[in-house]
Amino acid sequence: MLGTDFRTGSPNWLDLGSPDTDAAAAFYGRVFGWEFASAGPEAGGYGFFRIGGRTVAALGPLNEEGAQSAWMVHFQSPDADATTRAVRDGGGTVRMEPMDVMGEGRLAQFTDPQGAEFAIWQPAKTGGLEVASEENTLVWVELHVPDSDADIAFYAGVFGWRHSEMQAPGMRYRVLSIADGDQEEGSFGGVAQEEGADGKPRWVPYFRVADVDATVAVVQDGSGSVVVPAADVPQVGRIAWAADPAGAVFALLTPNPRM
Repeated sequence: MLGTDFRTGSPNWLDLGSPDTDAAAAFYGRVFGWEFASAGPEAGGYGFFRIGGRTVAALGPLNEEGAQSAWMVHFQSPDADATTRAVRDGGGTVRMEPMDVMGEGRLAQFTDPQGAEFAIWQPAKTGGLEVASEENTLVWVELHVPDSDADIAFYAGVFGWRHSEMQAPGMRYRVLSIADGDQEEGSFGGVAQEEGADGKPRWVPYFRVADVDATVAVVQDGSGSVVVPAADVPQVGRIAWAADPAGAVFALLTPNPRM
């Protein structure tokens, strides 16, 4: 599971681009109990989702023309420029060149060769999320693509990730780990060889919740929708996929055994 001891290739930031940040803040506040704090007038509407004063994710307005609301997973890079070169060399697309973010760190955004969007964060004053794997926080990230072998090779070239096979119903599934340390302890996500539930290759963030079914009910009460109904996955737990009112897809997980 995820932690906040970030190393190269760790998921270290997560943000949501939304056409209506006020509505998004209200929705996720209801679903997860998050509070939204603006980063200030110079941040252009960007701000932070927090629990108990600790940052769990971020939220900002959509800036790209034609962009659709979505969650963006960021991975730690020690050198944003070098990582950008590795993305290009591996056949990925650079959507945003590395840029400094008010002294907090350096950011770049990409699309992998299968079409899934992701970003990198090179820490400076801001290291990353302040809490993970606790209730109502990010616990796992999952890549859904039609050719998992190709994308595993791509990300290995960019971040040095390792992988291992895992039994999963109806799909080929590989667990991803960062390059350093024990492989199992360094696991943070997985790759499913299939396109997303709506046919779009994507990274999906999973949030840990106490009760998936109860949280799905709150999502629906808040005008969100169910993308994949709640189901038990052997040796994993109970999961569901949902979408917020603007269409951004995310997943819910109650781990089994509960940790």
